[in-house]
This record gives sequence, C-alpha cells and structure tokens, in this order.
Amino acid sequence: MKKIVLTGGGTAGHVTPNIALIPRLKEMGYDINYIGSYDGIEKKLITAEGIPYYGISSGKLRRYFDLKNFTDPFRVLKGMGEAKKLMKELQPDVVFSKGGFVSVPVVRAAAALHIPVIIHESDMTPGLANKLSMSSAAKICCNFPETVASLPADKAVLSGSPIRAELANGSRENGLAFTGLSGNKPVLLMIGGSLGATPINTCLREILPTLLPDFDIVHLCGKGKLDESLTETSGYCQYEYIREELPDLFAMADIVLSRAGANAICELLALNKPNLLVPLSAAASRGDQILNAASFEKQGYSLVLKEEDMTGATLEAAIRELYARRDEYRQKMAETTQEDAVTLITNLIDSLTEEKAK
Repeated sequence: MKKIVLTGGGTAGHVTPNIALIPRLKEMGYDINYIGSYDGIEKKLITAEGIPYYGISSGKLRRYFDLKNFTDPFRVLKGMGEAKKLMKELQPDVVFSKGGFVSVPVVRAAAALHIPVIIHESDMTPGLANKLSMSSAAKICCNFPETVASLPADKAVLSGSPIRAELANGSRENGLAFTGLSGNKPVLLMIGGSLGATPINTCLREILPTLLPDFDIVHLCGKGKLDESLTETSGYCQYEYIREELPDLFAMADIVLSRAGANAICELLALNKPNLLVPLSAAASRGDQILNAASFEKQGYSLVLKEEDMTGATLEAAIRELYARRDEYRQKMAETTQEDAVTLITNLIDSLTEEKAK
C-alpha cells in the first residue's frame, strides 16, 4: 500500500486543505497518517475524519521579541526528533505539508530520511514556516500567479487550494431549515475565520437595524464572540463555528462578507460566491491577507474594503454595492481557468510516490 503523511496546523486554514485531499487519496489507495501538534486545532479536525493522528512538540517561530523565543527552539528540536522517529515507524512514500509551525520539524525530518516532500503555500507571499521548509521540498504548490515568480522555477506549481468537495453539495432548503430564515430576502453570510473577526463583528452588528429590512444575515462570529443580546433578532442568526452545515449555508448565501485568508477566498472562488473582503490589517499581521485581497480584486473576483477604512457606514455601502454588482462578480469568477486543485495535487503526490519506488 502507498503511504503518505500529511502535516500542518495552528489554524483551521492549515488543516482544511489537507482534509480536502483525503477522499481522493483514499480512492488512490493511500494509507494516510497525520502529524500535528499535541493539542492544536488540527488534532480535533483530523481525528473527526478518522485518520490516525500523531502529536509532536512544536514551538512558534516569531518575528518579534518574546521570552518564549528562548525556549521554543528546544521544543522544535524535540519535535524534529519525534518526527524523525515517527517517519521511521510509518515509512511514508511522500509527505504533504500545509504549513504552520508544526510542519517545520516534520518536513526537515522527512528530508533527512530522503522522503520527498510537497509543501503548499496559500498566501501570496510565503509564511515563515514554509520559507524554512522550501529547501527541503521537491515541489511547492501555490494559489496565486504572482507567487510563482518568487519560487524556485523547478519547484513551483500553480495549483490553487484544495477545496472540500462537500462544500459544493449544500442545499439552500436545508440551510433555511437550519437557520429558520424565510428565504424571502437575499442572504448575507459573514465568515470571520476559525478565530472570528472582532472589528467586522462590531461593525456588522452596528448596522443591523438598517441592513435587516433588506437582507437576512448569517453571522459566523468566532469562538466566544456571540452577542447574547441579539439572540432573538429577527432575520439575524449568529454561530461561533459551523462545520457540518457550512455547505448548506454557502448554498443559500447570495453574497459573502469575509476576511481574506487564502483558503477562505479560494473556497468563495470555487463556489462562485460574490464576496466583500476585509483583510486583516498590516498592524495585526504580516500583511498576507492584504496581498491576497488585492490579487482577487485585480482579477475581478472580489470587492475589497480596508479594515482601516471600515466604519458602519462604509461597510453598509460596500455590502449594498456588492449585492448590486453580484452578477458581474459571478461572471468574472466563472471565467477562471484554474485547474481542480485536489486532482492536480494528488496526481503530483502520486508521481513522487512512483519516482521514489523506482
């Protein structure tokens, strides 16, 4: 049996593309194992898929001063030793890494044992973990045409992001039944990512009185970010996090308000959903979401509102503009020529497996 180790963690965005690959990898006859951190979000998500999970020590790689910078390198070294031991036990033919800090010791251990590695970079510019892994990779997959030029020519593959097939199989009727909405008004779906997006949450709730006469709103606000005072508000549904019902919520959404995480916007593109992006500000990140959003805006896939420019008034104006131009955005997204990422990446995995077997 062909064997693969998947790795990646820290946020849901470093896990869900791996999950998207699992059904086809099973069809292709792969024995699948996952290496992540001891108790990261990846453990919960992967064990729910019935995939054997192995935790290793992991340290965060920070660009800023923190006392943990003095201890985390030892955690990384410990994780590399644990990863190397696991590789010898599992004997994978190939490793696929979605990034995040836990992936670095896994990738380095695989390279030390001459196991081919494919890494996937979702954002326009590579994160620190993937930068440290690139020299060990046989191939580097990416989402954006602009990224290819900054990667080694013999390694770069413009693949797009693997999208879970079930996201395209939702039911509008099931979504309406789940939320209790009538379906008589257009539906705005707001997605802030697995951790939520407090500034957008605040602005959206501020303008509910003027939006709700014209829109029903489904608000995925993040863990611990529910506003109990709005529980009985007609036409407004809020949830901390949705998993099983997400395809149905996408199916009934007419427009989507979202952060600009790479996996999230690639899902919106695949589902042909007109979207308004509010990227995480440069003050709160390394600026990757700003670049992601700019690329999608340039290609005509998204309307963008900078967080620094966001007020209740500007957010409402942008939502109404998006809805008015929704057909224009659908048309642009329908014209994309990017290949199916799941098929492309799993074929790439298989080719490296075959090369290793020679």
